[in-house]
Amino acid sequence: MNQPLMPMATAVWLVDNTALSFRQIAEFCGLHELEVQGIADEQVATNIVGQDPVANGQLTWEEIERCQADTSARLQLTEDKVPAKTRSSGARYTPVSKRQDKPDAIAWLLRNHPELTDAQIGRLVGTTKPTIAAIRDRTHWNISNIKPVDPVVLGLCKQTELDAAVRKAAVKLAKDAPQEEPPVDQEDVPEPATGAEEYTPED
Repeated sequence: MNQPLMPMATAVWLVDNTALSFRQIAEFCGLHELEVQGIADEQVATNIVGQDPVANGQLTWEEIERCQADTSARLQLTEDKVPAKTRSSGARYTPVSKRQDKPDAIAWLLRNHPELTDAQIGRLVGTTKPTIAAIRDRTHWNISNIKPVDPVVLGLCKQTELDAAVRKAAVKLAKDAPQEEPPVDQEDVPEPATGAEEYTPED
């Protein structure tokens, strides 16, 4: 399903201006339902200004009202007459305004999810392995100003993408871990055979 431009900002606007459920907003914006709840609780995206999807032609009020009346309905993005080209491969594009947040996101991932590989971190926040290594080794030129911040809060990746990467890393760790031999139950160990009793002749 296509997503609106600036999904987090759109979600902020929908939370503030409609009676749509968290699930409906999450599905429309490609976010996790808990992210939307965090927006409503003012714990996520507190510095993001809401973007009106009606004003920019991505939704209509009729569509919003239809879904408000039926919580099982899904919002449908208004189709653009000139569909945009999609990127099939390559590095994740990060807006210029968010690029300065990447080191904070990398530091957070290294601290909270050491099981993630450098390649996974690179895909999540759109960075390079040398940058990750510099932050890990504390040789980054701006290391004194880097503060760990959740990349989901910064809008650099989705919660669903982070969860998927963590699950994949956990499976790989479990697969690569050495298999321990199961402990031997002492009851199953046969007792050593005893020798013949010593014969003592009678007087």
